[in-house]
Amino acid sequence: MKPRSKILIVAGSDSSGGAGIQADIKTITSLGGYAMTAVTAITAQNTTGVISVKPISPKEIEKQILFTCKDINPDAIKIGMLHSSKVIETISRTLKKVKTKKIVLDPVMIAKGGAKLISKSAVQTLKKNLIKKVFLITPNIPEAEILTKIKIRSTDDMIKAAKILLTYGVKNVLLKGGHINSDILTDIYLNKYEKIIFKNKKIKTKNTHGTGCTLSSAIATFLSCGKPLKKSCELGIKYVNQAIKSNLVYGKGHGPINHLNSIIVDKKFI
Repeated sequence: MKPRSKILIVAGSDSSGGAGIQADIKTITSLGGYAMTAVTAITAQNTTGVISVKPISPKEIEKQILFTCKDINPDAIKIGMLHSSKVIETISRTLKKVKTKKIVLDPVMIAKGGAKLISKSAVQTLKKNLIKKVFLITPNIPEAEILTKIKIRSTDDMIKAAKILLTYGVKNVLLKGGHINSDILTDIYLNKYEKIIFKNKKIKTKNTHGTGCTLSSAIATFLSCGKPLKKSCELGIKYVNQAIKSNLVYGKGHGPINHLNSIIVDKKFI
């Protein structure tokens, strides 16, 4: 099997392998894409939490992006953890040189265990400089609350928040509703022309580490292959739900999901 498309990941590293660049690479590879990376930070973490974050300098991040793309031009870009204003400003400036239009931003702000991964000033820079340059943003409810400064407790609140995000200049929003206490998981897809509500039965498990990273990477992969954005979101959500259903019990905290759920292994390799 040859990769169908090329995706550049700009995100932080997760030493436990469940989220961050590790989850992105697994997702893109499992869905038939070729993954390239620009590491923005190195974290020391496991399923119980994050104990340290070591930032990579903006200059080194810029070098990773430009030197990689000069040789292998990406069909799509997925952006994850950006910890400081300088990093966000650098990436925003660097993207102009790459000229890839299919950019998916997952505004990673809080780790699954509750650790804060971005500064207040960086949030403002994200809103002013970067959001308007991406094709799709995929916040969860806590991230959307930080970006819009409103409380989200219902589907109506999600729609209101998504509309506010559109005013920042982003073309499309997929607001994930996993934090609402309900048996039905509701995700809102919104742009200036249409609104779609994806509904799925919520899977009861604590093993959901890396779902946000995985979803944004899955969408970027489907998008890079030429699928329409709406279909890419639908397929990405389906992939994540199947990965959650495996309920991997790794670690003592919020365990990872199964990125290999899309792969059928030939029996001769087992």
